[in-house]
Amino acid sequence: MLGLRHKLALGFGGLLAIITIIGGQSIINLAKLGDSIDVILRENYKSVIACQQMKEALERIDSGLLFTLLGDTQEGKALIHKNKTDFENALQAEISNITVPGEGEKAAHLQELFDRYKTVLSTVEDQAEPLARRREIYFSILLPLFNQIKDTSDGILQLNQSNMSEANDRARRSANTARRQMYVLVLTGALLALGFVVFTRRWILRPIHRLIRSADEIRKGNLDLVVPGDSRDEIGRLSQSFNAMAASLREFRRSDKAKLIRIQEATQRAFDSLPDAVAVIGPEGNVEVATASAKAAFGLRPNTSIAQLPFAWMANLCREALLTGRISELKNPPQLIQHFVRGEEHYFRPQAVPILDDEKQATGVILILQDATQRRQQDEIKKGVISTVSHQLKTPLTSIRMAIHLLLEEEVGSLNPKQTELLAAAREDSDRLHGILNSLLDISRLESGKGGLDFQAISPGPMVLEALEPFWVPARDRGLTLNVELLPNLPAVWADQVRINHVIGNLISNAIKYTPPGGKIKITAKADEDWLEFSVADTGQGIPSPHLPRVFEPFFRVPCPGKEPGAGLGLAIVKEVVEAHGGSVRAESREGKGSTFTFTLRRADRIPQRESRP
Repeated sequence: MLGLRHKLALGFGGLLAIITIIGGQSIINLAKLGDSIDVILRENYKSVIACQQMKEALERIDSGLLFTLLGDTQEGKALIHKNKTDFENALQAEISNITVPGEGEKAAHLQELFDRYKTVLSTVEDQAEPLARRREIYFSILLPLFNQIKDTSDGILQLNQSNMSEANDRARRSANTARRQMYVLVLTGALLALGFVVFTRRWILRPIHRLIRSADEIRKGNLDLVVPGDSRDEIGRLSQSFNAMAASLREFRRSDKAKLIRIQEATQRAFDSLPDAVAVIGPEGNVEVATASAKAAFGLRPNTSIAQLPFAWMANLCREALLTGRISELKNPPQLIQHFVRGEEHYFRPQAVPILDDEKQATGVILILQDATQRRQQDEIKKGVISTVSHQLKTPLTSIRMAIHLLLEEEVGSLNPKQTELLAAAREDSDRLHGILNSLLDISRLESGKGGLDFQAISPGPMVLEALEPFWVPARDRGLTLNVELLPNLPAVWADQVRINHVIGNLISNAIKYTPPGGKIKITAKADEDWLEFSVADTGQGIPSPHLPRVFEPFFRVPCPGKEPGAGLGLAIVKEVVEAHGGSVRAESREGKGSTFTFTLRRADRIPQRESRP
């Protein structure tokens, strides 16, 4: 039984033999045609040209003689001598290229006639001879010689033209013979190639197509097929190996299926024990595994498409995580979703975590819906307590501050130095406590939406300069450089002037407080399509990385020896004011290098008309 290699060698060897035969025969035929053409060009063409040149030169010599007989002696002689030389050169070319039988005798006769012609020609040219005598010699001797020379040249010309015609006929016959041979060889080669194609389809293509169909079936999960192996060549052995592979895959499927069932069962039980709503989403957006709380609260049951659920934000989060390969969360604060479960209000914090393979490509998403209801309730209770306590403390604190003021003014009696010192300390502490209560009330009003913001279109330049007005002197006194770098033609922002002044003032105050003498504070602003971004950067001591995420939390203060007293509410108020404007605020810092606080405000020309109405 021939192997695949032998079959291919047999087929391609036959084609190679046909190509070799065709090539060799073509070379032989081209050589014959070349010889025929060479005969025409080499043997006869020179003689034909020489005869034509001799005839032309003889005609011009005769014309020169006529000029001399008619009295134009000088021009006639010049024409005679030039063409006599041309005739002799052409005659020598003809004599040196004798190729046709009988051509040599005619050439010798032509030489003899021209020699006689030259002898008589000198007499006719001689001006000493009488004109009548010269005319008589021309018509009686030269003109007959002229005709004999011309007839002899024509004879040589006809001999060569006849030989050229015969060579042309031989070349045409050779070309016809070569064409017939090529037709036969090409037809034979085409038949052999067609036979090779037919056998190739039977020997190679049909078994390969069978293997391709079998591979497609295995890809679809059909492992029970058997590929027929009816040949003993390499493809037959490949079919046997393919059948062995399918059998092994069937065995692996049986064992892996049982293992997969165990893993799925254990995974489902582990998921059901989780308190939060968690679901694994496939790349097509279908739920694969989900916890009991996810099923009950959001209908995230296996094989359910999240695109069909009434939660557009859920599909958007999963799509973003799949596309970016990064954790996706809701962008707008407070990043919570209100959802009613069995008639009860709940708040969930959604998060989509991509599942990455070895090549860092997302193959699915873990959707985590953390129940933040209890924490939100605790925050609401804390805010309510803070608001209530602040309101309850404000009235008695006002009375205490008034009493301290009256005592220090000595409206009710004089004070000794020790009493004055104690009352001054009490006034300072009461003023600080009054500031804390006002900050707490501001936060409470902003969080409840009762901040009473007065929105209007404000030019960024004057807004920033007005907010900086109280800080030029303190910055100079501490040896700090305060720079304002605003791009020209910035669009107006949609903001509350008083509240934004408080935001900028708080950031500048902190920068001055934590920047050593000789440092710099820079305020910049730039615009994009919808927002203006303001930044306050300093060259101060910076914020340690562990504390950076908490700087906007109420009552949080970065531990710092020798730090000025405060309640830790300034940045919390900044965050609440900026978010009440619809913007966002962030902090960046490198310890020992300085900090940069950035917040955004909406452009006034991007505010919908209904929102900009008073």
